[in-house]
Amino acid sequence: MTMNPLPLDITPVPRKPFGGRSLAEVFDELTEEVRELYTADEVPWVIGYSGGKDSTAVLQLVWSALKELPAEQRTKTVHVISTDTLVENPVVAAWVTASLTAMEKAAAEQELPVVPHRLTPEIKDTFWVNLIGRGYPAPRPKFRWCTERLKIKPSNAFIRSVVAAHGEAIMVLGIRKSESQTRARAMEKHERRRVRDRLSPNANLPNSLVYSPVEDWTNDDVWEFLMQEPNPWGYNNHDLLTMYQGASADGECPLVVDSTTPSCGSSRFGCWTCTLVEQDKSMSAMIQNDEEKEWMQPLLDLRDKLDAPFGFVESKDDPEYRKGKRLPHPRPDKPARDFRRMNGKVMLFNDGAIHGPYLQEFREGWLRELLSAQTWIRANAPEHVRGIELITLEELREIRRIWVFDKHEVEDSLPRLYKDSTGEEFPDGPLDEQLVMASDEMELLKEVCGDDHLHYDMVRELLSVERKYRTMTRRAGLFQALEGAVAKGYYEDRDDAVDFALRKKKWRTDLTQNLTLDEENELDAPA
Repeated sequence: MTMNPLPLDITPVPRKPFGGRSLAEVFDELTEEVRELYTADEVPWVIGYSGGKDSTAVLQLVWSALKELPAEQRTKTVHVISTDTLVENPVVAAWVTASLTAMEKAAAEQELPVVPHRLTPEIKDTFWVNLIGRGYPAPRPKFRWCTERLKIKPSNAFIRSVVAAHGEAIMVLGIRKSESQTRARAMEKHERRRVRDRLSPNANLPNSLVYSPVEDWTNDDVWEFLMQEPNPWGYNNHDLLTMYQGASADGECPLVVDSTTPSCGSSRFGCWTCTLVEQDKSMSAMIQNDEEKEWMQPLLDLRDKLDAPFGFVESKDDPEYRKGKRLPHPRPDKPARDFRRMNGKVMLFNDGAIHGPYLQEFREGWLRELLSAQTWIRANAPEHVRGIELITLEELREIRRIWVFDKHEVEDSLPRLYKDSTGEEFPDGPLDEQLVMASDEMELLKEVCGDDHLHYDMVRELLSVERKYRTMTRRAGLFQALEGAVAKGYYEDRDDAVDFALRKKKWRTDLTQNLTLDEENELDAPA
């Protein structure tokens, strides 16, 4: 249905913030509510702070409310937690880090029980350890392995520690119903289960409740509040607005406007490596809108290389071409991935192999690209970001350990890649000589194996297993390790492996069709 345009003599009516109520009225009402909830019990509070507009607004409300309380009533700690995934947008990460520092100093000066915490994932859970080290493919909506490891686990671990110490915790979050219909439905569902006024149960963490003071605010309400209320820990909210403006394609970020004008609330900051979205619009806009941020271009280029989208239909004779749809053909990143799963087994889907981790040459390629980007930025970026660390030394050590000891890539190539990409020697010395093969020995093995990469990988793993068990007094597990190495590598190629898996599947299907239930259970029992 076509919408009729407004007559020329009618001016669009601006949206009124806070439903027509004054900011002072809303602010007084909410800060009073915060004070009542804070003094109602001894349960500590945990505020989630990302550095964005919503979490900043919530923290300002709580901070302002606590300042009005007598000192003897400010008895329980308010923890402010910010999770750094180590692959955050560098501009936002620097903003948050500086904000936490200012927050800690201001809280001490104002004698407020606000304690900021910067949380990071465990080394084994970081993005680069899993992608470059273990070979996990770049995250996809159906394989979203990153969110749990990078965001949820660090914050949940902290909240559980608070619950363990105090028996309960109240989480104060900047979630809003107007963010999306899904968010609104989820919040309304939890509202019906509220055990106290304004406190909803947390579905994922027992003994924790959720308080969302700005749940009914719009984007414009948030900006109206931030622009009129000064930041109590000394940060400039106008700089936050500028950051959002820079992350918008048109560079605009209106506050209270007519119904035809979009808000900049759609600007999203997150991990610069994120492949769950089609395009990193915020980083692209930052580079486009600010010459001083052009140094981030290598990050955007690397992110686009990590993202391997489906190709579009190219033939104009195909009816799908006119619809602009994507074809469900195999993903372009499959040549970069092993046809075996992480455990070495061949698994089938629609009579084809389900591809597993990135192959060694591609994992080495990602590391080379990442270190080269870091080296270029350190040499060419503005002075205040020349110490940037795209990957930490601890992550490099863990990647090296995984490659040599878990994946049996005994060439120990990481120090060489590090020097080639950075021009500097890797800080750590050589690994255990018993477990690392000399480069000339591995070159000789490659020459013998020729183009048979599977044969090379199998022999290399067999040698690695033998050297690992050589000095052990008790060699329990040796034969199982040798057998596992052979089982992963005795195929001629991918097609041979898939054919073998299909024949094995057919054999089991034919056999089980002629067995009784007891015989079938016996067939599945371990040998």
